[in-house]
Amino acid sequence: MRIEQKRPMCMSISRLAFWLIAALLHGVATAAEDAATMTVNSNLSPAYVLEIPDSVHDILIADAASSSLRRFVRTGDRIVEREHRYMSIGLNGLGKQRAWDRKTPLGVYFVTDEIDTGPLHEKYGAAAFALDYPNAWDRKNRRTGGGIWLHGVDRRNPDRPPRDTDGCLALPNEDIGQLRGVIEPEVTPVIVARSVHWRTPEQIRKTRREFRRAIDAWKQSLASGDLDTYLGLYAEDFSFHDMRRAEWTSYQIGVFRSRPLRAVIIEDLLLLDDPQQANLYMSRFTQVMVTKAGSIESRKRLYWRRLGKRWEIVSEDAG
Repeated sequence: MRIEQKRPMCMSISRLAFWLIAALLHGVATAAEDAATMTVNSNLSPAYVLEIPDSVHDILIADAASSSLRRFVRTGDRIVEREHRYMSIGLNGLGKQRAWDRKTPLGVYFVTDEIDTGPLHEKYGAAAFALDYPNAWDRKNRRTGGGIWLHGVDRRNPDRPPRDTDGCLALPNEDIGQLRGVIEPEVTPVIVARSVHWRTPEQIRKTRREFRRAIDAWKQSLASGDLDTYLGLYAEDFSFHDMRRAEWTSYQIGVFRSRPLRAVIIEDLLLLDDPQQANLYMSRFTQVMVTKAGSIESRKRLYWRRLGKRWEIVSEDAG
């Protein structure tokens, strides 16, 4: 796994003074912004979170505009913010496209595992969690690189400016330590956004209903063996790993013929709106395919594009 390159451990007096002043001003601006946000958005929820299952307890949103990692939880039918923490991103900002561009990726990611920082450079701090960049959408768009982590900071030099990593998200050690009890590998989503956008509950419910109808059509066509409807839900530019739509279609026809299904069950459904790409959505769920020989269970992600009233799948992945 590629990780951040070593950076100079020292800082000039002038640079230190600059960042101290910048941090002070940032703190004042952030406090004012947070107060306004609490007032304006008291009845709103993050636009990106459409539906979360019982298995997902916390959602992390990296808000680059306020240099903060925001933690949200579900309360009834709403998603509410519990806390936020100061955060640094890539030295060259957002929108990672290639390896070593020192940018932080934008999109929907998941924590894959916790990394032991003991044998690593001190700059990774008290804890580190790997994110699944590049995901299927990144690979479809030929984005390269890896080793994007959520981690702590060097204990000897804990003060970091808002842009100071090689693409990772860096939090104070105390904060990353507290998140240890919150983050669950393969479950916790981390949404990296330029800023948090908000929607009313009714707006979210409307989008969720439309999204649900598309997923139901996909599930029913798969379960009934309706190949025409099933394949019609996949976009012309759909891709699955190295397979384009034509290759993937041939493969699916073979699967349909060789493995008749008795039922398809979807569990732990998570629906998210992409924070960067307009009209791009992601569904993540456990899929149970019931056959004559038994049940086959797997974790699946489908990336959907909305074109007016039409929803189509542009990419998919496991996990």
